[in-house]
Amino acid sequence: MYSGAFILLIGTPIALGSWCGLPAVIPIIAVIIWRLLDEEKFLAKKLPGYTNYCAKIRFRLIPGIF
Repeated sequence: MYSGAFILLIGTPIALGSWCGLPAVIPIIAVIIWRLLDEEKFLAKKLPGYTNYCAKIRFRLIPGIF
């Protein structure tokens, strides 16, 4: 879901030809990454087996990077 949101956020200004809207994507992506990390902490505390899942699945957002 988060990876798809990144593609949408980057692709929309490009598709609309709004190059001045593209820099606004950077803080939005930063907020989404912050939310993702906060959500991971919450799930690790509240969801049984999530830490085992995280140990198996190394990259959760961008394969090979994050």
